[in-house]
Amino acid sequence: MQPSTSPRRDHLEFAAALDRVLVRSGGSHVWSPHSVGTVLGLLAAGAAGRTRAELEALLGPDTKGQLEALDAAVDTGSAPDLATLNGLYVPADLELLPDFEARVRARAGAEVGRADFEHDAEGVRSRINGEVADVTRGLVRELLPPGGVRPDLRLLLVNALWVKVIWPDPFDPARTRARPFHAPSGKRRVPTMHRSARLPHARAGGWSMVSLEGDHELVLDVLLPDERTTDPAPVSAEVLADLYRGRSSQQVDLALPRFRVETDTSLLGPLAAVGVRELATDGARFDGISPEPLRADEILHQSVLRVDEKGAEGAAATAVMMLRAAVTPSRPVRFTVDRPFVFVLRRREAVLFLGRVTDPVDPGPAS
Repeated sequence: MQPSTSPRRDHLEFAAALDRVLVRSGGSHVWSPHSVGTVLGLLAAGAAGRTRAELEALLGPDTKGQLEALDAAVDTGSAPDLATLNGLYVPADLELLPDFEARVRARAGAEVGRADFEHDAEGVRSRINGEVADVTRGLVRELLPPGGVRPDLRLLLVNALWVKVIWPDPFDPARTRARPFHAPSGKRRVPTMHRSARLPHARAGGWSMVSLEGDHELVLDVLLPDERTTDPAPVSAEVLADLYRGRSSQQVDLALPRFRVETDTSLLGPLAAVGVRELATDGARFDGISPEPLRADEILHQSVLRVDEKGAEGAAATAVMMLRAAVTPSRPVRFTVDRPFVFVLRRREAVLFLGRVTDPVDPGPAS
């Protein structure tokens, strides 16, 4: 069995960095580096200055290559059980720069449209929630909460993702039985699936990994810490890369709980914790999106994953809501000519006059 393709290193580093701040001690969570990485990559493409530098410090400098890899991962032509939406919605009076609009339109499942936030905020919210629900097969029904679409909204960027994995060699439901699971709250018995097969396996950095390969190149990796702890530390990008490099086919007796995990979160706080702060301030620069100054007001993310005997099903959605940034007048530069100075009078490519004044002679007021 040939090992499946490994994720890009820059994408792994982004995923591991943000995951460290999304982990809740003693709690389950799920999020989509694909969905979040797509919207952040698009924002980086339209950003400038420090705003772009902070996003690239998290995502890596090759945001264009990363977006292309993320698009290839959701190529619905080669995987029928995949669906995605990349939506960009703006009011009629917001000028979008052609390059940014073209970049969004080039994404899988692209939709660029006008939205009357000012006069029909609730209608816009209902319509976009409906589109996200359609794409995610009803697993994400209300990405935008009541009141979440404000009349002064200037731009809404949405990504949604749905995927269904079918195990070619499914677990036998007759072998599923309750087994002890050591949760942070104590030991309890949970329905656990069983399977004996040759599976990709690896060990590195205090972790073991088994990979369940589905159809259409979809793979579920299950990582287990060697230390018997109920609250393991997040996995680093280095350990993930070592695990992927070290995979080999082994005979595995696998006992895996059926599970469903769901998370609904705001990402502005976690992003600030990993150094992406300026995009939510009036100093944000999204010069590549619109001539109008914009800043992120909220970034919402929902994700859900279910794993059972037949396969896995997951859905995620991310929304970036942007407002007009307040233009703060910059402090004027003081330039007081109170000592000898040089002057240049020029036209086109020629200096017509060049000189200096050490003791000004007053020619009198202009006549």
